Amino acid sequence: MSVFLLSPEQKAIQAAARAFVRERLPVSHLRALRDRRDPVGFSREVWRDMADLGWAGIVVPDEHGGAGLGLVELGLVLEECGRTLAPTPLLSTAVIGAGAIAAAADPLRREVLPALCAGQRIVALAAEEQPRFAPYAVATWARRSGAGWVLDGEKVHVVDGGAADQLVVVGRVAGVPGDRDGLVLFLVDRDAPGVSLQRLAMVDSRAAARVRFDQVAVGEERVLGVVGQGADLLDALFDRATAALAAEMLGGIQEAFERTLAYLKERKQFGVPIGSFQALKHRAAQMFCEIELTRSVVHAALAALDRGAADARILVSAAKAKASDTFILVANEAIQMHGGIGVTDELDIGFYLKRARVAEMTFGTAAYHRDRFGRLQGY
Repeated sequence: MSVFLLSPEQKAIQAAARAFVRERLPVSHLRALRDRRDPVGFSREVWRDMADLGWAGIVVPDEHGGAGLGLVELGLVLEECGRTLAPTPLLSTAVIGAGAIAAAADPLRREVLPALCAGQRIVALAAEEQPRFAPYAVATWARRSGAGWVLDGEKVHVVDGGAADQLVVVGRVAGVPGDRDGLVLFLVDRDAPGVSLQRLAMVDSRAAARVRFDQVAVGEERVLGVVGQGADLLDALFDRATAALAAEMLGGIQEAFERTLAYLKERKQFGVPIGSFQALKHRAAQMFCEIELTRSVVHAALAALDRGAADARILVSAAKAKASDTFILVANEAIQMHGGIGVTDELDIGFYLKRARVAEMTFGTAAYHRDRFGRLQGY
């Protein structure tokens, strides 16, 4: 049993999210977006309805139009989205975008956050430049120019980048030594001169983009946080995003497991349900135990971030490593237990394996986070 107990208010949020997602964002919704090669990657109409429910600004303070809640509550919504593989900009905008803008000066917060909460502004993080997650491997140059900055470089795997109105861009100040010390974060308009974008379709049918910055002018007022502390802000954003992604993965894990259990009870061989076979019972029991461990550490990571706990970063890496391992385990087992039909496009279970593979690589693999877990503790 999970040691994390939800409050009545949190249970209400989870129940509302579950009902909305199952009605408006079933797996068939993702399938339809894929089949028509939708360039946005999600439904703007559904996103506005989610914003009306308060989810776009769930972690934004109420003075800026948000709900003033925490990552635990947002994690419950993401968990339900994960159950149906719902493509939404919750992770890019409500988690990362809102967190980045919260570090900006007050005029920028007043400009962006109310629009973000209303579902009228999509914000995406343009940070990564390598095939694998390497948060400080930044070669996008930021140089001073008059009263502002000029950006040159290219970003890959920008989640929701094709639909974004604004991009949180990580740049490196020329001449500053060290991997971390020269990083600066900027808010850049998608339609700013010099910004070009190539939309990409991921293997899990989600949308991403490759973004190029060619002498893009950015005003000083668009700098997020204090120059010289960009790496600290980036760390905080990735911690929030990683824990939130782990919550979404938890939802996908649970749904894949429950669908597999249902199949074990209905599929018959030798006149009996295959779920009665001892070997499959043992494998199902192992999955159940791994899911419960995953649930506990994911909820613990989200709660630690909300209260600013000293061990929050350690718990985030533990959550992502565990969620990655468990999602791969459950998705693989689901395919095997469904048999040959499991690998056909006719059945939805294959979508969970594809999502597991992409999510495991996003914001650092299980191996990356096990290494980080050790390094954060001095090993």
